[in-house]
Amino acid sequence: MRVGLTLYGSLEAQSGGFRYDRKLVEGLRAAGDTVEVVELPWRAYHRGLLDNGSRALRRRLGVDVDVMLQDELAHPSLVYTNRALPYPIVSVVHHLRASEPRRLTPLYRAVERRYLDTVDAAVCNSRPTQRVVADLGVDRTVVAPPAGDRFDPAIDDETIDDRARADPLRVVFVGNVTPRKGLDTLVDGVAAADAEVALTVVGTPADRDHLESVEASVRERGLSDRVSFAGRLSDDGLAATLEASHVLAVPSRYEGFGIVYLEGMSYGLPAVASRAGGATDLVTDGETGALVDPDDPAAVARELERFAADRDRLAAMGRAARDRYEAHPDWDETTARVRQLLADVATEVPA
Repeated sequence: MRVGLTLYGSLEAQSGGFRYDRKLVEGLRAAGDTVEVVELPWRAYHRGLLDNGSRALRRRLGVDVDVMLQDELAHPSLVYTNRALPYPIVSVVHHLRASEPRRLTPLYRAVERRYLDTVDAAVCNSRPTQRVVADLGVDRTVVAPPAGDRFDPAIDDETIDDRARADPLRVVFVGNVTPRKGLDTLVDGVAAADAEVALTVVGTPADRDHLESVEASVRERGLSDRVSFAGRLSDDGLAATLEASHVLAVPSRYEGFGIVYLEGMSYGLPAVASRAGGATDLVTDGETGALVDPDDPAAVARELERFAADRDRLAAMGRAARDRYEAHPDWDETTARVRQLLADVATEVPA
């Protein structure tokens, strides 16, 4: 097949969504397909909407392919542009703005609904994402989750059991530091927990004001000796931090999938995650981690206390988390699911 991929930014960027797109391109090429990548400049939302009147954009997208993949994050520039394109379109949906609790959510929902009305099918990273996409009018979808094998460490049950006995309870947060990721909720939970907890925050400060607010909260609560901010780490540094931790906690206000939970599970770390979104595909409450409601620091505190108080339970859940990681689809299976959908769409939808 001749496949295209349209996205904002560079395919070499490091976030989970870009890694997904990159692995998909690698897998399709390995299967014998040609893939032409069209990288569009990042746009502010309103500026992206203005792109729809651009003849230059339509010319750039007029590539000779059997089917075009589009990263849904680029939807502002494509919502009307798509109607003039000469090929069938399959959207890759990592994360819908319409799913987030934002002031402009009704606008985003309306625009995303119109965008999805222009596509022939959608690739979804989780079942919750698939449900939202279906609610917005797309009947043809496939769930093709990302693999969590970024590290794929060799870790056995004995190591997980031994680590669970060490004090204090070592909790790690990994993610871009933005309000959506719930770091403020986690810090409030650490402050409220009646247990000895040490929190390491790993991630790029994508929202500097939010990071400064959280840092101020840590100082005001006297938590500076219990909460450390590591910033962005190298892969080796992150691997060492995960290996030394007991629990991964990212109580996001919403996640389309949450690959970080799976990466933590590869080290035998149960997760504290939000019920809002794709984490529910990975985290089984009480088995491989704990699910809490968004913006509920009291629930976070209770779960941290339970982990700290019952190290046999912590070890058992760590082993279950590792087993869940082992059972997760690899990139070959994910690529095969997407490739089958692309072949069906390319065959059935006239270009």
